[in-house]
Amino acid sequence: MPLFPYRRQLWTLLVLLAGTVACMLGAGQWAWQRSLHNESDNVQRQLALYGQTLAQRIDRYRTLPEVLALDAQLQDALLHPLSTAEVEALNLKLERANGASQSSTLTLLNRDGLAVAASNWRSANSNVGQDYSFRPYVQQALAQGRGSFYGIGVTTGEPGYFLSQAIRDDSGYTLGLVAIKIALQELEREWLQTPDIVLASDAHGVVFLASQDAWRYRLLEPLDDEERRELNATRQYAGQPLRPLDLRVDDHMDNGGRLVRVQALHGIPALPGRVLWQTQPLPGTPWQLHLVHDTHTSVTDSRWAAAAGAGGWLAVALLVMFVRQRQRLARLRQRSRQELETVLRQHAQELRTAQDGIVQAAQQAAQQTDTGLSRSLEHLPQGVVIIDADLNLVAWNSRYVQLFRYPAELMQVGRPIADLLRHNARRGLLGSGPVEEAIARRLAHLRSGTPHLHESAKDDGTVLEIRGNPLPEGGFVTSYADITSYKNAARELRSLADALEQRVADRTRDLEAARQEAERANRSKTRFVAAAVHDLLQPLNAARMFTSLLRSHLQGDAAQHAADSIEGALAAQDAILNSLLDISRMESGQLDVRIHDVALGPLLQVLGHNFGVLAESQGLKLSCVPTRAVVRTDENLLRRILQNFVSNAIRYSRRGRIVVGCRKVGASHLRIEVHDQGPGIPEALQREIFEEFRRLDEGRADDRGAGLGLAIVERLGRLLGHEIGLRSQLGRGSVFWVCVPLGSPAAIHPATPPATTQQPAEDAPLQGSSAWVIEDDGPTSAATQALLQRWGCAVPLAGGALEALEQAQPGQAPQLVLLDVHLGAGQHGPDVYAELCQRWGQSPAVILVTAERDATLRRQAAERGWGFLAKPVRAPALRALVSQTLLRLRPGSSS
Repeated sequence: MPLFPYRRQLWTLLVLLAGTVACMLGAGQWAWQRSLHNESDNVQRQLALYGQTLAQRIDRYRTLPEVLALDAQLQDALLHPLSTAEVEALNLKLERANGASQSSTLTLLNRDGLAVAASNWRSANSNVGQDYSFRPYVQQALAQGRGSFYGIGVTTGEPGYFLSQAIRDDSGYTLGLVAIKIALQELEREWLQTPDIVLASDAHGVVFLASQDAWRYRLLEPLDDEERRELNATRQYAGQPLRPLDLRVDDHMDNGGRLVRVQALHGIPALPGRVLWQTQPLPGTPWQLHLVHDTHTSVTDSRWAAAAGAGGWLAVALLVMFVRQRQRLARLRQRSRQELETVLRQHAQELRTAQDGIVQAAQQAAQQTDTGLSRSLEHLPQGVVIIDADLNLVAWNSRYVQLFRYPAELMQVGRPIADLLRHNARRGLLGSGPVEEAIARRLAHLRSGTPHLHESAKDDGTVLEIRGNPLPEGGFVTSYADITSYKNAARELRSLADALEQRVADRTRDLEAARQEAERANRSKTRFVAAAVHDLLQPLNAARMFTSLLRSHLQGDAAQHAADSIEGALAAQDAILNSLLDISRMESGQLDVRIHDVALGPLLQVLGHNFGVLAESQGLKLSCVPTRAVVRTDENLLRRILQNFVSNAIRYSRRGRIVVGCRKVGASHLRIEVHDQGPGIPEALQREIFEEFRRLDEGRADDRGAGLGLAIVERLGRLLGHEIGLRSQLGRGSVFWVCVPLGSPAAIHPATPPATTQQPAEDAPLQGSSAWVIEDDGPTSAATQALLQRWGCAVPLAGGALEALEQAQPGQAPQLVLLDVHLGAGQHGPDVYAELCQRWGQSPAVILVTAERDATLRRQAAERGWGFLAKPVRAPALRALVSQTLLRLRPGSSS
């Protein structure tokens, strides 16, 4: 029997320990798997970004060999032996092209793989005269028209990625090729910013790019004899020792990740524990990107989860034990209550008898106390004194004597308290004033029997708390507590509080100053972006016009394809700059917003017409559900929101339908929705895609976008007060929507159909006409002049404001003036035009051609009857507007 309680306690302890261990293991393993899965997803997204950056760096240079392959000078150089002067001219040409593109090396090679000219001809390790016929990119270009290859240069010893393009004559015969070597060392330096290890391997499993030097030229898999012969034949890694990695795979994850252990080998330190190894192929190349990530965070999460699981189990177990103990105690109390009541009744009489005996014994003890010192008061930290109803001393403790330093002969039982007060008064402890009045006042208070509590400070700095209470049968007991340390601590706390309040006030002022500085910096940033985009649009405008001129001089499908590539790149750059400018205008509050009632049906009809052909070209079907709804919004800005939604749906959908429709929300709002059957968007990324430069990788390879469309949509929604939203399911598509308030149908007036006019011949209005181009940017001015002259229009002047004012003569005004707004040196286009009209004595038609997107400027141009074109200008738009303007100038035409 005595062993039974111990055995039960042992079993309870074993259950607690077993449950604790099980909860620790379960919670730790669950947290490890969950955290590792999240880290793997993050690593996979990060790896996709690295791959996107590498692909963009390579795509930046793909067009250059194609353009150079069309150059007549390079084609001619491969048809006959070259003189020294001709070789030097070719070297200089390639050197200039290489300097403009910031690439590594440009090389011209003949059909035998011999380098005829190179951009590095000044270097001691020049490519000129070297035989590269053994290189795969040479063989691929001669056989297939183009090639690519990564390797270490046999001449320069520098690694790089080679892109080659065959040079053919008009009959399609291959004359040679032009190759560009792209240096990727800058990309490796960017990888150093991450604590992870980033690698790129080729088709043979050789690591050729690495964020850490020790990992470069390592073998992820052993090479067979054929692969070694191929590497030796192409001299891809120029004698670099290819050493293996000691990897041991512990586990495979669902998304392709692996848990591996890396052992120390040939200069590579061993990585601590297991690391996450994620691999992803790079589209368009035989390469693979790898990211090695430390799993320390997942281990830490697992340990914390194990501790939490153990703590939770112990808390629940202890709670159960506590409830059971309370129940057991309740039963014991219930059983013993009757016994206690019986015991109390038996002892009640005994207690009353004992109380009488105690009172009698106390009276005897008081009569026997002659010194006044009470043993029952000695243990108290306060000084205590007791007086009787006649205000004479009865008892005290030694602490009371120490506080006031009373002499021994003064402390006697039966001595009047007035003698002690008079002794204190002589020492100045009762304050200033008449002594007898102070003593009488204190004696009267003691006789009244009123409790009191106050503090008194002595000359030596000691602070006493004095507490007095009357006794039931007369007399008074007073205690004196030394509270000096508490008072000092309170003063220090008040000083500390004052100091903290001052620091908080100082910090508040600093934060306010920082906020104001941040707002000023944001305004400066907005102005800088607007100015920078304006300046970037000038050369982009000239480039697009020169591209339009270039088409008329090109022959053959390859040349037209290169021109299309250039036009597409410039259009993409145009879209990015316009988006940046729109964001800048929205952040600076310069975007003009005009809220009014808008009929939604015509807007959706135009949207379906504009994007229907584009959707059909991608194998999609676009449907816009008709509606008679009227909404209250800015028509132009709402159109931009819906255009971005439909454009994204077309870009990311591979098949199926895209539907644009409306759904009522309550009685006052309408939700316009764009449904697609694309791949869907993960829930974790549904907020990120509305940020600048964030885009998904599921888009079409030839239409990746800049990642600014949805950022503009989000800002336009905030500007208009329209809620923007998204719902999506992976594999089933997405729905983007905007919620707008309903308007009044009575406010919509029926539109008058425009009168149809017969379209003249394409260049008929331009033939024999005259125009001036007033533009401070030289390339843009020259390109505009060349286009107008090609269309049959005379352009006597194409230059800046000063040149125009010098050549203006009375009565010799042109029919049309193409005018920029900012003409440099503080010149304003409309002001220069007014001065020109005074000199001419005439007012010719005007078309404003400007990079400014200010709605006020556009409205002012419309009020004056001027045309308006925003840079960069597309040639068809310029020709159409010039033709319309000249047609209005003809006699009998209606404006």
